[in-house]
Amino acid sequence: MARHRTPIALAKLTGQLEKRPERYRDRSDLPTNDIGSPPDDLSPAVVAVWMDLVDEMPWLCGGDKWIVKLTARLSALAQALDCLSRLRWLCLAPMGGTPADRSEV
Repeated sequence: MARHRTPIALAKLTGQLEKRPERYRDRSDLPTNDIGSPPDDLSPAVVAVWMDLVDEMPWLCGGDKWIVKLTARLSALAQALDCLSRLRWLCLAPMGGTPADRSEV
């Protein structure tokens, strides 16, 4: 089974685009919309986690807004209760937020 193609945005972040530009010459990036600002119904602690997630994972887009919202809420709750860390990782993995899953983004 062939590997998935690396998106151009990720290739720019990792330096692959400069290293091997011939791989990306005839490709265009998929149009995505910006993830935007956090929803108004989030508490200040959850907004802080939201901003951290968006800053650390610049490849997130508008289609990821719901999973980022859920992850931010669970992360803030896990920090407050010092539990639920496993559940937080279950949300971070699909977004490429763990070192093992980042290569699959």
